[in-house]
Amino acid sequence: MELAHDLTGPEAQPRGTAVDKPGRAPELVLVHGITESRRTWDPLVPALGASHLVLNIDLPGHGESPKSPAYDPVSLAIAVHDTVVAVGFTDPLLVGHSLGGVVVSACAGMFGCRGAVNVDQPLQLSAFQGALQAAAPMLQGTPEEFASFIAMLFASMDGRLPSAQRARIAATSRPDQDVVLAIWDSVLASTPQELDASVDALTSAIHVPYLSIHGIDPGPEYSVWLSSRVPTSTVEVWPDLGHYPHLVEPERFLARLTAFEQSLA
Repeated sequence: MELAHDLTGPEAQPRGTAVDKPGRAPELVLVHGITESRRTWDPLVPALGASHLVLNIDLPGHGESPKSPAYDPVSLAIAVHDTVVAVGFTDPLLVGHSLGGVVVSACAGMFGCRGAVNVDQPLQLSAFQGALQAAAPMLQGTPEEFASFIAMLFASMDGRLPSAQRARIAATSRPDQDVVLAIWDSVLASTPQELDASVDALTSAIHVPYLSIHGIDPGPEYSVWLSSRVPTSTVEVWPDLGHYPHLVEPERFLARLTAFEQSLA
């Protein structure tokens, strides 16, 4: 499967070219959220690229990447891992936002990595299931109804995201109805017990250091819930920042990423 991606950093190579140099910069992989693209990370890439070899990926059906037959977390994780291997990365730090947080979590469990950072994506999906199922008529409705729901969803989560940033993200987003429905199929169609079992299987496989940063508070019990499944996890709530804490307070995010990475040494 081919994914669109950028490769940036102090030792950057042409896009898609494998690199294997002793002493090269640390490897960092960025994975965006649902309907969005690798361009969402653009404000952070120059700073990250100054100290890392950065692989910035468009997931299947997003950005410039072609569509895929499957969009479940395992299939998306395999697509990301295949790209990681194709460019010659061997031990990356994985950073994912929103849907990307689920994908890097699956990657970490299935393939391993130096560490994983999940930005504002609670893995306790049963809490999300009821709200999503209630919205199913709009999600599965006309293109206009679908677009209206997606717009309302993101508006409700923006928090302190500046309007210019929202416009920038929207300009490079690709809200394909069939792709979104395929991604959320397991949440919409599963029983609560089936969904919990899938989440338990995903989280129980994660054994690498795991940082979960939330601009929307996932609730007082979430840290206990996650640590019971991922003992290596650290949960931080950055109150009232909304769904994009990494873009609302980029310097804070970059500093926290640096501190987390230093703890992996």
